[in-house]
Order: sequence, then structure tokens, then C-alpha cells
Amino acid sequence: MSDKFKAIVLNQSGDKFSREVKNLDTSFFKSGDVLVKVDYSGLNYKDALILRNGAKLVKEYPHIPGVDFSGQVKESDSPDFKPGDDVVVNGSKVGELYPGGYSQLVKVKSELLIKKPKSISNKNAMILGTAGFTSLLCAFAIKAREELLLGEKVKDVLVTGATGGVGSIAIMVLSKFGYKVSAVTGKKDKSNYLKELGASNIIDRKDFEGEPRVLGKSLWDGVVDTVGGTILSNAISQTRHSGIVAACGNAANIKLNTTVMPFIIRGVKLWGIDSVMLSKKRREFIWSQVPNFIDFKLLEKNIKIVNLEGLLNIFPDMLNGKTFGRILVDLSK
Repeated sequence: MSDKFKAIVLNQSGDKFSREVKNLDTSFFKSGDVLVKVDYSGLNYKDALILRNGAKLVKEYPHIPGVDFSGQVKESDSPDFKPGDDVVVNGSKVGELYPGGYSQLVKVKSELLIKKPKSISNKNAMILGTAGFTSLLCAFAIKAREELLLGEKVKDVLVTGATGGVGSIAIMVLSKFGYKVSAVTGKKDKSNYLKELGASNIIDRKDFEGEPRVLGKSLWDGVVDTVGGTILSNAISQTRHSGIVAACGNAANIKLNTTVMPFIIRGVKLWGIDSVMLSKKRREFIWSQVPNFIDFKLLEKNIKIVNLEGLLNIFPDMLNGKTFGRILVDLSK
């Protein structure tokens, strides 16, 4: 196997930041005990931020970004993996502190790798990607109301940023849990797709952009929020007693203007969702659940596949809210 490969390389010198597709060899990698041939990666919001300017997440340059990938082990010094194993990586600071998936080859620490469920393909693993993985974390957080906290059964759930990668897959999973899902979006032309995913009700984003009340109408047993800001504030104020709000994004705003009242009067739980620093056991559990709740035939209708050069052209669209569905990076192109 050739040790030459193509990758996106970020560099920074003073105020000058650059991103370009370069030809490298495996001497680029300074650590790791497993060499993986990458089949697919994906474009997540965090990836777009890193591609723009490093997002203060990258500590050392030159750097290969890409926070998730799927592929096949080519060389391994770890007893846990052998050549030919199909693996998937997301989180664990890959693409931030460690080289990531925007590369035809990548060398990583074996403890970051998960063996891919045999019932899904490497392509499907990245159709899901970090976005779908985060969706499953959010959905299980809401399910905890009835299973972990022994509360009343969840009935009505709200999903914000519904057409995004996390929001759209969250709708699918939550509806398969048997919940009635309301989807908040500014893209009303995507209503039919959201209903196809499992949404029962479509709500205009403008309805959540006004000044939030201290305590609004009790409407939701659970909320998956992907955007933050005023929309999250309104969702919290509308959450029913003992409801769970799973917050995983900040596409609208990092600030949260709320009061303690929903938490001390209604017992609302604000559950922060982090897909990066999870235990390997938790990551393995989430990936094991993928075949049970994800309809890849439906998701595949709304994916866009690009190569590394195409990725550099399209990532600004995600930052400007112009993307829809999942964007996959095919490393064979």
C-alpha cells in the first residue's frame, strides 16, 4: 500500500490562515497505533467552523480536520484491531487535537476507534455521522424521563433546527420511540420531508424568536434543541413539569436568557449533550442502537456527496444556513 495520500491541510502563521488540499505521506502522523484507509467523512457545523478559521479548537498546525470518519484498518499495532476491520470514529477530539477524517489515510489511537456494526455500511455510518450520533444521545436523554427518572411517559416532543443534520435524524428516532414530534424550522418548503421523517406538526421558527415568557404554556415533555439562544429560551419556558430539554447546539446563539422558574417550579431538566468526551462504552452503546432506529433509505434521499475540493467550496453554505440534509465526503474521489 502506498504511503502517499491526499488530505485537507489547515495552517496558520500569525494572522494568516490557510486551507488547501495537499499530497502527503504517512510521516505526517506523529502519533497513533492504527492506520485507517478512510472511505467517508461528513460535514458537521463544528467542521465548518474549523475550516473557516480553526475556531480556536485546533491547537497545533499543520492540521488535518474532520471530526468523524468511517473506513478500514490497514495497519495496526493494537491487539484490539486487525487489518480489514471496518471502523468508525466520532468525537474524542479527532479533527481538533488529533488528525481527522478529511484525509485518504489517517493514523489514530486505537482507544478512539469503534468497530462498526456489521449491519450498516461505511457509507451509512457517515450518513449518520456525528450529527446522527448526537441525535441518538438527545433522544435517549429524553427517554430517560420515563426510564431513568421513572417519570410519566413522554408524549409530545419539540425539535428545533429541524432540517439540520441533528434535528432531522432526531425527528426520525423520536418518532420511532412512539412520541408525537413537532418540528421547528424556518424552511417551510421542507415540511413534507420533515413529515416523512416522522414529524406530526411543523412550527414556523418565527414563533420561537419573540421574547420568552418566564413560564409559557406547558406544551412539551421533551425538547431537542440544536440552535440555542432565544429559541431555546422559549422552548424551556414551554416545557411541562419534569420535562427534559436536551441542548446540543448553538447555531443561533451561545447565549441563554432564561430564569430559574422553569427549573424550580416545573422541575424542568436542562440536559447538556456532548458527543466528544464520552466513554468508549457509551459510544459503543449508541452505535449498537443505530440499526434499530435509523432508516438509511429515507436519509439517503437527502444527502450530497462531495470530494475534498468540493468540501472547501461548500462549507461556507453551512455557516450561512444554506445547507440541507447531510453532506458526505467521499475520499475515493
